Amino acid sequence: MHPEPDPIGPSEESVWNYPRPPRLELVTQRLRVVLDGRDVAATMAGFRVLETSHPPTYYFPPADLAADLLGPPRKAGICEWKGRAVLFDLDTGSRRIEGAAWAYPDPTPGFLAIAGYIAFYAGPMDGCFVGGVPVLPQPGGFYGGWITPSIRGPFKGGPGTMGW
Repeated sequence: MHPEPDPIGPSEESVWNYPRPPRLELVTQRLRVVLDGRDVAATMAGFRVLETSHPPTYYFPPADLAADLLGPPRKAGICEWKGRAVLFDLDTGSRRIEGAAWAYPDPTPGFLAIAGYIAFYAGPMDGCFVGGVPVLPQPGGFYGGWITPSIRGPFKGGPGTMGW
């Protein structure tokens, strides 16, 4: 059983109106990830995945990454919707974050558009932005959703939400 959704106002989205299975959408706003004063990723050609109870997860095309900062991929878990994931460490020379990003090199048919695209956990970064607006990380640390002021929950990921 899930909780009562937060009320939404004009120009707001409820994660409880997102679909299951998830939906993939193009993003027309600039997406940006910053660590140690450096743009790790910045794009106008990203995607977001919308899934019930989760804030959106944003994916960057490989061409729009500072690829020299990403370590080699290593196997991670399996998403029932997108397939097998790989994790990447991020190293700026002065800071190393293990498992900072992930990708689906060979996703399921519904998510082929993000094959090889990279998503980042917002929590360990200096800043992540959607259209210039700073984001908050999805609670809990396991999921990688980005919360902007226009997204309403409650959100899966924190204590007591496993059964949602």
